[in-house]
Amino acid sequence: MGKTRLAVDLCRRFGGEVINADSRQAYRGMDIGTAKPTPDEQAQAPHHLLDLLDPSERFGLGSFLPLAQEAAADITARGKLPIVAGGTGQYVWALLEGQKVPAVPPDPEFRASLEKEAEEGGAQALHDRLRQVDPVRADALDPRNVRRVVRALEIYHATGQKPSELAHDAHTAGDYLVIGLTMERKALYRRIDDRVDAMMQAGFLAELERLAQDGYPMGQGALDSPGYRELGLHLRGELSLDDAVSRAKTQTHRLARRQYTWFKPSDPRIMWLDATDSGMPERAADLVSAYLSETNPVVQ
Repeated sequence: MGKTRLAVDLCRRFGGEVINADSRQAYRGMDIGTAKPTPDEQAQAPHHLLDLLDPSERFGLGSFLPLAQEAAADITARGKLPIVAGGTGQYVWALLEGQKVPAVPPDPEFRASLEKEAEEGGAQALHDRLRQVDPVRADALDPRNVRRVVRALEIYHATGQKPSELAHDAHTAGDYLVIGLTMERKALYRRIDDRVDAMMQAGFLAELERLAQDGYPMGQGALDSPGYRELGLHLRGELSLDDAVSRAKTQTHRLARRQYTWFKPSDPRIMWLDATDSGMPERAADLVSAYLSETNPVVQ
């Protein structure tokens, strides 16, 4: 059982509704490649923040937070339990800890100069520049994620304040329970590989072909994601299908490793459960039941 199935199971047990915290599941038409909840799963439990926008549109933390906060307030007001499910760690912690996004408008000229600097000097050089002014934010960002590094430098340029300090200025959101699913690394990689194979059998390549026919360029924006990026290269004739699938698996392994930078095994805020344990759903339900007997939390 994975995150989605567990979230649906907990919704059925405790009268909950799911708030999506997967950055790619917010996009329409990206169903198979993002492992979006199936129609059956969505029928079993209400889901929020799915299929909000087209792949050509931009969706980030500043878009997610107000929508997720509104959804959580609405769910709670109706006497239901908000259950946040997804692997985008930045979204999860920002929501649970009451963070805010600095209201700094884009500066196209400044952004262009930084992007040019990254092209000429490399992404690592730009990341090093961020580390000089805000090592905490630098530690949280992958140097290869130039867009987020540029945004952090843009905030510092506009405000003169460290983005990490601005983000944590807000009050703590309140009580919450965080349940994390984990498994031994080799078993995780096998599960990822099996899931990619299952996606291919379910029509992942056809999904990309439809997106390409609709004019969405593979490897750009929302489609710069594991699976979409590699199969996009296959559609352009740059990779064989076998090579594209193999690379998609490898890139998804890397994504899973990066997620552990947000959800560390040593983090005392997280109640870790073994995803391969047949008794895991009952253990998760026991955790939720015990917590609900003490408080009224937001559960992830």
